[in-house]
Amino acid sequence: QVQLVESGGGVVQAGGSLRLSCAASGSIFSLNDMGWHRQTPGNQRELVAGVTAGGATNYADSVKGRFTISRDNAKNTLDLQMTSLKPEDTAAYYCYGDAIVPGTFGPEYVEVWGQGTQVTVSS
Repeated sequence: QVQLVESGGGVVQAGGSLRLSCAASGSIFSLNDMGWHRQTPGNQRELVAGVTAGGATNYADSVKGRFTISRDNAKNTLDLQMTSLKPEDTAAYYCYGDAIVPGTFGPEYVEVWGQGTQVTVSS
């Protein structure tokens, strides 16, 4: 069973920085697209940043120039460096990954989500 575990959330003042990390564990043939979403109460989960296995990145307009996503394919880890944080960045942040894993009849595709980590930015 594949799991993604996030760490690094917390409380920070506006203008500060935080680094989120996500580590994959379990039987994995490969991790393809990975990324971070965030969600606030009563709202849908939204994409923050994504990265392909080849390293191509994309960002939500609201975080461009402030957030940087990176991954280590050898270690199956994913990071999100967040700078110049704003109160509107306050949310639960979720790591996700598209994984190829051993299945009963051969390799299977699964989408895996972490349990989430809270980021709170105070004004």
